[in-house]
Order: sequence, then C-alpha cells, then structure tokens
Amino acid sequence: MSLHDDAVLVIKGYEGQEELRQAYLDHLAAHPDGMWKACRAGHVTASALVIDPSRGQVLLTLHKKLRMWLQMGGHCEPADTSLEAAALREATEESGVAGLTLLPGGPVRLDRHPIPAPCNCHFDVQYAALAPAGAVETISEESLDVRWFAYDEVAGVADESVVRLLEATRARL
Repeated sequence: MSLHDDAVLVIKGYEGQEELRQAYLDHLAAHPDGMWKACRAGHVTASALVIDPSRGQVLLTLHKKLRMWLQMGGHCEPADTSLEAAALREATEESGVAGLTLLPGGPVRLDRHPIPAPCNCHFDVQYAALAPAGAVETISEESLDVRWFAYDEVAGVADESVVRLLEATRARL
C-alpha cells in the first residue's frame, strides 16, 4: 500500500472535524502528489505532540524557520510506510527522545494551516506520542530549542493549534 493510500484510509477512518476531514480527502483526490512537499497546492504532513502524562508536561520545539513553539512534525518522506510511521519518525528526530510510542487510536486531530512559500499549506495529521520515563531530549538541526512545558504553560507560549492538540490529547488519555 502506498503512503497516499494509507493517508486516505486514515483520514476516512478519522472521526471528528468532518468538514476539515473532507477537505483533506478532496485535496488527495485532486492531487496525486498531495502527500509530498513538491505539491504547491499544499500537502499532507504528520506531527506528534510528545507528552509525559506522569509529569503533566509536553515537549515542544522552537521551530527554526517559523520561530514558534510547536509539536514535533513535518513532511512525509518516500521511506515512510504510513502516516503513523512519519509522525513517529518526525517526533523522534526532532525531540531526540528514544522509545516514543504513539497514543493508540490513530490521529488526535487534523489541522490545516498556511505556511510560507513554497509550501503554502499543510494538511497536518496530528498524533500524540508518549515519552518513556526519564526521557532526555536533544535539539535537532530543525530547532532553535526544545523544552518541556507544564500543561498550563502551553497557552502562554504556543498558538491555538497546539493548545487544541493538547486538549484533544488530554481528553484521550
């Protein structure tokens, strides 16, 4: 199965945010290359909010290009076998945390947001990743910083999309 086909199945199976879910499906139907960064009309990305429920904290990255505190995530790559695999790969690469596991149940949220050219638009499929006990983070080349934040600190440093992702993740825990 191709990554495109996996994305269609994952998005079709996602319950919630029906209008946005349909926009994702319409995008993929209209753009066979809609999974890839080269698609100028926008493309599907995969991200994961790294969370440590035992400490009541999330790990965010200060994105180098956007200069915003965000969850870990990014573009799908040809070697990714699924959206879940892409989200887990991105979370591991950007956090430096070994042993992350995705929260069961598939994506937590969908979020479509504008991005500076040439990307223009990301159709982000958002997961949550559980950090193992004693997780140690590392700053990646894509980040200016990575830092743990208490749940109640997130709204003060991150935008509404991250706050909504945290709320949805906490509701699923």
